[in-house]
Amino acid sequence: MATDIEAVLFDFGGVFTPSPFDAAEELGASLGAPPGRVLEIVFGPYHEDTNHPWHRLERGEIPLLEARDAIIALGAAEGIDTDPFRLFARMGANGARAPMVERAQRIVAHGYRTALVTNNAHEFRDGWRKLVPADELFQVIVDSSEVGMRKPDPRMFELALARLGGIAPERALFLDDAASNVAAAEKLGIRSVLVRPDLRDALAALDTLLEVQR
Repeated sequence: MATDIEAVLFDFGGVFTPSPFDAAEELGASLGAPPGRVLEIVFGPYHEDTNHPWHRLERGEIPLLEARDAIIALGAAEGIDTDPFRLFARMGANGARAPMVERAQRIVAHGYRTALVTNNAHEFRDGWRKLVPADELFQVIVDSSEVGMRKPDPRMFELALARLGGIAPERALFLDDAASNVAAAEKLGIRSVLVRPDLRDALAALDTLLEVQR
């Protein structure tokens, strides 16, 4: 084990599965919407924590169907079909990314503490847990819909580190596909890796930082 890092915090969507942000952009392009518009209507300003319906869903304040209706209404006001279920259908054929699952297994085997820090919805819990061996990969799970807060709120990271046994921020590493979440973690002193659609750079960074090569 590398001597300076004790724990690795993972996001889920966009790390272990393809990014929902990329799927939203693809859907927007297919609908002829301006670049980034479907993404913002469906997910809200993701660099902030607001009262957008998706943010309220991820904090566990409203159910999925209520969030869906509100998001459809936001899109309809601009003449865009932003039903998030269309987005989920586009993502449905995608399973877990085997290289990231394998690397997480290797990280656990090397003795690092691990946590999942995810913005998620109650209704998705059973689904994402079926995609990866969650109990094997994560010693701690901080799910926004269970704790009532969501990234980039720094308390999400602080809670994960506390539940891992009081790991100091500077002795942790975080992976996420949202630049705003990476920035929030880094502001606390957590080293971070921004995960791109092509996993190669992120996997290489993990190997370098954690010394987990075979």
